[in-house]
Amino acid sequence: MLTNLDLLELTTFRRELHQFPEISGEEVETARRITEALKALSPTRILTGLGGHGVAALFDSGEEGPTVLFRAELDALPIAEQNDIAWASTIKGKSHVCGHDGHMTMLLALGRMIARTPVARGRVVLMFQPAEEDGSGAKAVVADPAYTDIQADWAFAIHIEPGRPFGYVSTCAGLINCASLGLKIKLNGKTAHAADPEDGISPAQAVAQLIPALDALGNGGALDDDFRLVTITHVNVGEPTFGIAPGEAAIYATLRTAGDNGMENLEAEARGLALSASAQFGLGVEFDVCDSFAASINDADAYAVAVAAMDGIGVMHSDAGVPMRASEDFGVFGWGAKAAMLCLGPGEDYAALHNPDYDFPDDLIPVGSAIFERIARDLLGTATAVPTP
Repeated sequence: MLTNLDLLELTTFRRELHQFPEISGEEVETARRITEALKALSPTRILTGLGGHGVAALFDSGEEGPTVLFRAELDALPIAEQNDIAWASTIKGKSHVCGHDGHMTMLLALGRMIARTPVARGRVVLMFQPAEEDGSGAKAVVADPAYTDIQADWAFAIHIEPGRPFGYVSTCAGLINCASLGLKIKLNGKTAHAADPEDGISPAQAVAQLIPALDALGNGGALDDDFRLVTITHVNVGEPTFGIAPGEAAIYATLRTAGDNGMENLEAEARGLALSASAQFGLGVEFDVCDSFAASINDADAYAVAVAAMDGIGVMHSDAGVPMRASEDFGVFGWGAKAAMLCLGPGEDYAALHNPDYDFPDDLIPVGSAIFERIARDLLGTATAVPTP
């Protein structure tokens, strides 16, 4: 269990993380702070540099059993914080308005409890993953050769989700977070004087044709197996001037589907539309993929383990509000493990994630870590021998 001193120290640490946010791929100091905090717990092993700046702590019982991984995220967002709190971000234009500072702290709280009272069998892995916000981090971690040393049999994560009562968890078996992909379409033509547009090759008509055509590929609707959504997020044609007929254009579209196979099909169709339009209007076309997230699918067995753990400690839960259109790269850990994501409520009227006035509620630290600990005990038991101080 956590003591009052634990909660005071963990809260102080969480607020320190909040003051020094680092965005995806830049989590050098955050990883250092986490590594130093983990050293105090004397885990069996600490791995650093996983998939970039990832850090993992391994607690090995020395007895045969499964490996159970619990994941948190290191990165913050490129959003300027607007909060009147003593621990507000000190880094201009960057902030932990995503809750990741709290997720990391819940994992450290779990580490304290496992260090004091080890599991009876198997291994616990505390995974602090880089670059969740752009979808690249989990893939980089599992592709890292060092990950094979801590390959999980079970994987669990908690993400704070406003709109739910405090301490209430939303989760379900099956789809929990949609797959998504950012597709940038660049159309290349030829500029001309605005008085003689026929001397150039303008992408304007192709853009006008593509916007509704892309929209029509996916209109949202029910989150069933056929769910598809295309959202145009940015369009640029030429330069903001009156004397030049445009020669270039760019369209940014976010694609969402209920599964990874559906994403492959949707992306192929979107590319096909762009290729057809570019050919029709004599344009070159280039594609770039950004922020690619695999679908997160809750394994039925992992979901059942999480539900039993929450029931065991009296945490209320249901499938309200899930699955979600929003994406999360935790699903990658489910490619090689039985995985489940839990959505933990901070209060129904709490500030929304990615809002400039968001701050993680510290009172959730013991709630999330208690769920994690019960999952670990249910799967791995508790050692009866008292550890050597």
